[in-house]
Amino acid sequence: MCALSLIVSGLFHNAMAAETVYPLTLENCGRQITFKRAPARTVSIGQSSTEILYLLGLADKVRGTALWVGPVLKGYEEVNAKIERLADNDPSFESVLSKKPDIVTVQFQWQVGPEGVVAKPEQFEELGIAVYTSPSDCMGKENSAAGDGVRHQVFTMDLVYQEVRDLAKIYDVQEKGEEVVADLKRREAAARAKVASVEGRLSAVFWFSSAQQDADPYVAGKNGAPGYIMSALGIENIIKTDEEWPTVGWETIARANPTMIVAGAMNRRRYPLDSIEAKRKFLDADPVASLMPAVRSGHVFDMDAQAMNPTIRTIEGIEALADAIAGAGLVK
Repeated sequence: MCALSLIVSGLFHNAMAAETVYPLTLENCGRQITFKRAPARTVSIGQSSTEILYLLGLADKVRGTALWVGPVLKGYEEVNAKIERLADNDPSFESVLSKKPDIVTVQFQWQVGPEGVVAKPEQFEELGIAVYTSPSDCMGKENSAAGDGVRHQVFTMDLVYQEVRDLAKIYDVQEKGEEVVADLKRREAAARAKVASVEGRLSAVFWFSSAQQDADPYVAGKNGAPGYIMSALGIENIIKTDEEWPTVGWETIARANPTMIVAGAMNRRRYPLDSIEAKRKFLDADPVASLMPAVRSGHVFDMDAQAMNPTIRTIEGIEALADAIAGAGLVK
């Protein structure tokens, strides 16, 4: 690299890592939020939002967490064990307030949003508590109706990188934020390269869960995080709807004949088919699903369900599926 390039690169890095000037005002999910200083007490509702804070080295600022799908990021088990979990699923408004936060970070608007089951942002703001919502759950997505929402624009990791950078700026740790983003981009590029030869030859369906044993499964629409994973690896998604997690019958899935089924593995137990063991038992016994070539050939791959959400774990999903495809001999 020439001397001029080194100078320009250094100036750019310094600009990105500049210290935060308070008061700081950010645009977030159609609202303006202002911080007079770096937050000292945080409640994080949503596993991904919590894990981003951990990656930024901000665990000491977190007073409580909620809404967990699976195990915490590897390497953060001891850190996470020291922080109170207010609820595995939906925390109460009162339990959040009991931690006296000056900011609540939110992964999903169905928790804290216009129709939030925990609260509306205004309820926190009236008490002087800022609410920061993951851009991946509001930008290009409509959450006003019941269910998991409709994503009108294709999700990309840029939305997650925006969250990382926003939080880094809010807490004045911009340099660490850039390190986190750079590492995630490097890992994605390596996973893409591993299976570059499959471009256009494979198809898949991502199965998150099913509300009942005999209910149609929740599968991934075309514009969410699984769509990004499949696009990154050159795989066709057989589900074409804009809905985030539509229910689709196994007969319809079987007719589309995907090369593989990617099944969500999680600790959550809201529905009978949340566990990966229950999913595999269903696939082996169901009269329709059991006859699918993907099932009969063993092309059913487990994936941490958190990677199926638009989160930092989506990169883990790309890595895991690339490894599974290579291990199954589907790379030629």
